[in-house]
Amino acid sequence: MKAIIVTDQAAGTAGMQLTERPEPEAGLNDVVVQVHASGFTWDELTWPSTWTDRRGVDRTPSIPGQELAGVVTALGYGTTGLSVGQRVFGLTDSYRSGTLAEYVAIEARNLAPLPGDVDFTVAASVAMPGLTAWHGLFEHGRLQAGQSTLVHGAAGAVGSMVTQLAREAGAYVIGTGRAAHRQAALDFGAQEFVDLENDVLEDVGPIDLVFDVIGGDIRKRSAGLIRAGGTLMTIAGPTEARPANGLTIDFVLVPDRAQLGEIIQRVRDGRLRTNIGNIATLDDAVAAFNPTERISGKTTIRVRP
Repeated sequence: MKAIIVTDQAAGTAGMQLTERPEPEAGLNDVVVQVHASGFTWDELTWPSTWTDRRGVDRTPSIPGQELAGVVTALGYGTTGLSVGQRVFGLTDSYRSGTLAEYVAIEARNLAPLPGDVDFTVAASVAMPGLTAWHGLFEHGRLQAGQSTLVHGAAGAVGSMVTQLAREAGAYVIGTGRAAHRQAALDFGAQEFVDLENDVLEDVGPIDLVFDVIGGDIRKRSAGLIRAGGTLMTIAGPTEARPANGLTIDFVLVPDRAQLGEIIQRVRDGRLRTNIGNIATLDDAVAAFNPTERISGKTTIRVRP
């Protein structure tokens, strides 16, 4: 099968190669999926799991990519809940071969059924950012109607999901980002916008929940905006930033079939819009992940026509 591989962490996305790899076999509780569309998270190549197994042993050449949508072609021993020929979408385990390939073996529990009226590309583009937003807002942040939410990078792949889901839940949503992203953030549902290059972030607040995708100084400054009992939610890595009278939560995403179902239902009925910036074929994936100009939104790979 065709697949994208990486062998050199220092090379980053520039070191990606399109090559031939053996087709995977379904292990215990696995399914094999013929991949129709795949997503890639921009910082995957900095994750230890891309390069080593859980024992720390090198596992290159690695196939990156965690998000996928496709059709089940084989079932492993003991697999239940899915069937051959079924449309599915979801996320792989980051320690296993990924989805930038024509086939992938994946634990069945990491997948959810994909309705026939949802395009594979749309499903692949929403799996990771949608589930990240859901976990941060509802599983960890316990967001309630009437609370205020500050969403950093509100026009980005994850931020746009956070903005839409928080607004639907009845929160008052303030988005942040570059000036050029103001209208996009408002279109996704933000009720106010803070230009991080020109506006004063500290003029906002107090906030019940800050959702941070940026890290660094922005995250540190955001800790001072948290209302007593509020939460600084971050996916930008471990942090020492702590609100004076609140929580800081840095979480690791765990796939959940029921929550994936909630997300795709919102896509179907128009409550949740995907944020696809570019669509490329598997043959053109290396170039797509090394663009010559900034792309707003998520790059998604259409593996099959």
